[in-house]
Amino acid sequence: MAMDLGAVNSGKKGRSQPEMNVTPLVDVVLVLLIVFMVLTAMMNEQFWVHVPEKDKQAEADQEPGAEAQAPIVVTVNKNGQIQINQDVFSDREFPDRLRRMLVARGELNVYFDAQDGVSYERAVQAMDLTRGSGAAHIAVVTERIQD
Repeated sequence: MAMDLGAVNSGKKGRSQPEMNVTPLVDVVLVLLIVFMVLTAMMNEQFWVHVPEKDKQAEADQEPGAEAQAPIVVTVNKNGQIQINQDVFSDREFPDRLRRMLVARGELNVYFDAQDGVSYERAVQAMDLTRGSGAAHIAVVTERIQD
C-alpha cells in the first residue's frame, strides 16, 4: 500500500524510489496471532490438582470432641436436591440456612460434593447458591465421604 507522489520526486529521472512494503509483515503477525490464540485456548482445556496425602497419625491424634464441630458439607444428590450435612433444603431456604450456619460457626469454609449422575448445570447452580450465602472458600470433595 504505497502512495506514489510524482511531484515530490527529487531524484534523477528514471531512478526508482524505495518503498516500504508492510504486507508481508502484517501477514506474519496475523498468522502468529492466530497460532497463539489457538494454543492459549488449548492450554486452558485442562488443569492439574495436587491433593496432599492424608496424614494417618494426625487423624489418630484428633480429639473426640472434634466431631461436634463437623465441617459443613453441601451435597447435591442424584435427584438434584441440595443437602447440608444430610439435611435436605429447597433452593429458596438453602441460602438463608447456610448463611446462619456459617455465622454461627464463625468460619467461611464449605465442602462441596455432587453425587454421580447430577447434571453439571445443577452442580454449578448449587455452588453459586453456596457462594451467594457467604462461603468464602468452597473445597470440592474428591473422595467419597465416610459416614
